Amino acid sequence: MSIADLRKDYQQASLSEADVANNPFQQFGTWFEQALKADVAEANAMSLATVNADGRPTSRIVLIKEFDDRGFSWFTNYDSAKGHDLEKNPFAALLFFWTALERQVRIEGKIEKISDEENDRYFQSRPLGSRQSANASQQSQPIADRHALEQQLAAVVAEFGEQPPRPAHWGGYRLVPEKIEFWQGRSSRLHDRIVYTRNADQQWSISRLQP
Repeated sequence: MSIADLRKDYQQASLSEADVANNPFQQFGTWFEQALKADVAEANAMSLATVNADGRPTSRIVLIKEFDDRGFSWFTNYDSAKGHDLEKNPFAALLFFWTALERQVRIEGKIEKISDEENDRYFQSRPLGSRQSANASQQSQPIADRHALEQQLAAVVAEFGEQPPRPAHWGGYRLVPEKIEFWQGRSSRLHDRIVYTRNADQQWSISRLQP
């Protein structure tokens, strides 16, 4: 079978304007909870797409750590490639793909940094190894080999032991959404697409898009 012949006919569910909540964060919460109950693998994993100063896009998988009416949050190294992209172009897109439920959620909006207080609180909640690695790794920078990386980690452990501090270059971002689309796979590629768009008055309008 050729790659072009690989396809699946989606038939699990439907999505109509009458089904969804008035607030997109509430709707996301409903779908996220359903993904967790369905044991979707890495339901908290999302693709983060950024654009660099030269206008070139790139994407990678990160893990959502919080969502509320302010937006969708994750944590990383501010000196990483994505950190540099967001410094130059503070707009991004997120994508959740829950294949077991035949669902996608697409989110677009502006990026803001999370406060130092929130960063400190979350950093201290992380496993020790993750806190040590945040100090040891110069994310996205070249390194000679794995041994050199492990030496950097050993140096951090020797210096800080079990109390590594939060590095100044490590913290969170929040995507403040301007558009959130809920996509439900349907048979014959006639998928359901319900999109929330934030208006100038900060209220949300709901509309259907053609598949």
